Amino acid sequence: MAELRHSSSIGNRVTASPRKRDDVVASSSPLVPDNNSAPNVDDDDDDYRGRYYPRDRFRSLFSSHLQPLFPFFFPDDSRSHPHNSKISLFLLVVIILSLLVAISSVVHRLNAPYLCKKDGITLQCPRVKESPSLWENPYSSTTSWKPCAERREGLISDIPSENATNGYIFIHAEGGLNQQRIAICNAVAVAKIMNATLILPVLKQDQIWKDQTKFEDIFDVDHFINYLKDDVRIVRDIPEWFTDKSELFTSIRRTVKNIPKYASADFYIDNVLPRIKEKKIMSLKPFVDRLGYDNVPPEINRLRCRVNYHALKFLPEIEQMADQLVSRMRNRTGSSNPFMALHLRFEKGMVGLSFCDFVGTRSEKALMAAYRKKEWPRRFKDGAHLWALALQKRKEGRCPLEPGEVAVLLRAMGYPKETQIYVASGQVYGGQNRMAPLRNMFPNLVTKEELATKPELDGFRKHVTSLAALDFLVCLKSDVFVMTHGGNFAKLIIGYRRYMGHRQKSIKPDKGLMSKSLGDPYMGWASFVEDVVVTHQTRTGLPEETFPNYDLWENPLSNCMCRA
Repeated sequence: MAELRHSSSIGNRVTASPRKRDDVVASSSPLVPDNNSAPNVDDDDDDYRGRYYPRDRFRSLFSSHLQPLFPFFFPDDSRSHPHNSKISLFLLVVIILSLLVAISSVVHRLNAPYLCKKDGITLQCPRVKESPSLWENPYSSTTSWKPCAERREGLISDIPSENATNGYIFIHAEGGLNQQRIAICNAVAVAKIMNATLILPVLKQDQIWKDQTKFEDIFDVDHFINYLKDDVRIVRDIPEWFTDKSELFTSIRRTVKNIPKYASADFYIDNVLPRIKEKKIMSLKPFVDRLGYDNVPPEINRLRCRVNYHALKFLPEIEQMADQLVSRMRNRTGSSNPFMALHLRFEKGMVGLSFCDFVGTRSEKALMAAYRKKEWPRRFKDGAHLWALALQKRKEGRCPLEPGEVAVLLRAMGYPKETQIYVASGQVYGGQNRMAPLRNMFPNLVTKEELATKPELDGFRKHVTSLAALDFLVCLKSDVFVMTHGGNFAKLIIGYRRYMGHRQKSIKPDKGLMSKSLGDPYMGWASFVEDVVVTHQTRTGLPEETFPNYDLWENPLSNCMCRA
């Protein structure tokens, strides 16, 4: 470039005549060939200036700088190959254009919006191409197992008469609907282990929901007893010869306490059965997760699945209402379409109990701190340790996903704006403002209160558990089920859908990945989408081998399913 500037300055100074100026330039500039290779300028001076000099100067400029890099395109004697020179220039232009496109792509990725653009309470995420398996798992991946915990017809029952069993056991099924469901399954299994008669469980009033629902208000009692008649003897009520029925609820003499969590079958035989034989009737409490998985015989686990998937049926009116809700979800657009069920765990109690930190104003954070201090004073202490705890829990993926985070995740998976979503949720903490990002990105989002009329639901409002049963059935029958946090509801739904054949997608988000990605200021949308798609290929309810201490309710594969 110094030589180029030098030759230009000479040309500016020498202006005597056209011929003289060309002679000076030809003798001093490195951009033109020597006299041996150049045409005779004296013969046709005008032709030389008009045709040869500018073109040769241009070629010489590029060849002098690019010949060391591209010797094939710029041979030493380029004038002897005029056709090759044109091809070389064409290829050079193509290469330069390709480099410009590549550089533009890199710059675009580096400057890509941080996941999604936020406009007030609205999130705008780019649309992602829908995958072929968006609404169901691949058929080839779901054909190796089949359910096999159902009752076998034609078997001769070896159940002794009611008076010939070792005694009666009575339990209080505590918690919400799904915790009660697990307790009922475990009660049947424990009665089988000890060869005892099971008194129909009582659904204990939940301290949060304040619900006084009875077993017969939710479940079909006749079907429950008849389906299990060859496995366990079950009676509807406490026997008449036991006069003081309230004693089972209050007397320590009639209660077996201190049963460890996930107790083995041997524990019940060695420690509980002798007392039942002695007293003839005993209550077991508390009875939450009081039976293990790996320390009981396989046939006992299979019996628990028989209870859960076959014997426990909701009342016909609950089943019918749920079928109506499913039908309305599929036909909301006037034509049949798949729909997603979203179990959104972001109630105030869940947010408080998680002890995680969430986006909010100072006043919101202060109110949440006061709420936690009141409800969980031992865990709250002075609050000084909670910030470090919140960071650790979020990093480990143990915090509930916010509605906005769920929206970003679903969009990255490929679900379009038109997706029909049924939301099973309590009162969302933060109200409509907290729900706005999810609702704006997926406007076709409804709850059972929006699908059904008030008169239709009034018959179920007297029992909160009935409303939970409707959510349970709609989620169970949806095309895709998405959970946002742990809990018995999500575990039972995922396990049930697996037992039905693994074909229905049950998405269990990788909250650790979400925490890492949402906390990375350099994470672009394309990279985020790739991470989400790859990570969740194996988190859609496909068959998974069990492992020690696995949860039977979420993965019924080994004991309750057989090779197809």
